[in-house]
Amino acid sequence: MQTNSTKVIRWGILGCGDVTELKSGPAYQKTRGFKIEAVMRRDAIKAADYAKRHNIDKFYSDADELINDSEIDAIYIATPPDTHHYYGLKVALAGKICCIEKPLAPSYAASLEIYETFKAKKIPLFVAYYRRTLPRFEQIKTWLNDNKIGIVRSIRWNLTKTASPQDLSKEYNWRTDANVAPGGYFDDLASHGLDLFTFLLGDIKDVSGYSLNQQGLYSAKDAITASWLHESGITGNGNWNFGSNKREDSVEISGSKGKINFSVFENEPIKLINEEDEIELFIEHPENVQIHHVERIREHLLGNREHPSADFSSIHTSWVMDKILGEF
Repeated sequence: MQTNSTKVIRWGILGCGDVTELKSGPAYQKTRGFKIEAVMRRDAIKAADYAKRHNIDKFYSDADELINDSEIDAIYIATPPDTHHYYGLKVALAGKICCIEKPLAPSYAASLEIYETFKAKKIPLFVAYYRRTLPRFEQIKTWLNDNKIGIVRSIRWNLTKTASPQDLSKEYNWRTDANVAPGGYFDDLASHGLDLFTFLLGDIKDVSGYSLNQQGLYSAKDAITASWLHESGITGNGNWNFGSNKREDSVEISGSKGKINFSVFENEPIKLINEEDEIELFIEHPENVQIHHVERIREHLLGNREHPSADFSSIHTSWVMDKILGEF
């Protein structure tokens, strides 16, 4: 007799690009009780190649065929963010469980509509803010919960990188196309950090920012700065510049008795410095960086444990980003 705990949930991947090769796709295959039943890519040859390389039985070049496949129970949307709203509503209409890559949509309004549609239909919706489940960031949250730096006062993040050869050549890149991602790399990268900060420190109640295009290499923004205030009274500020002289990714959380330093993206040690000690821990990311996120989806669906990105938090991140980019 099949029960909820033994039932295999059959997934379809909509958009099998680079992020699904190692970061996410294998995580769905390795999670007990999950199976990737089919994948979809508009280029049928590439879809067939992906399915063959990853031992997946079926592939499609038409999104509707994948979404409406009666042998698929859940859909992972891994397409560029400008299509998340369109496909997300289609998946909700089909009545299927869904996980959507971050950001949920390029705007807060579109993100909110996706969220409310799934909520009204009582269909589980997850967003791939997988850093909330990574051990290195869970350790930072433990330090904060244990008051290792006393009362938290502030957080600051500096993220910079040089213009890539692709940027300089002005070759098309959807990540820097304002019609797809108005904030450019900010949309793709800052969403991870800002979502992580609300996970660590609670929701943000007020935020403002400046954003512009300094380099003129593409249509999206490339220089953004922001200040914000968490509901707890913790202050925050961030600087993101994608035409700088070097790559830097540094976060500092300051408290009344110490500080925590870490990187959002680099696999570097996390550091705790307080009045009593100085601790440096290296907690390596798993090979498939979304594995804990995907395993927690399974636990959530079984009713064993709430998923940290299955509530309003991902919509909150979209609101914060829109505020920074001046969309309100």
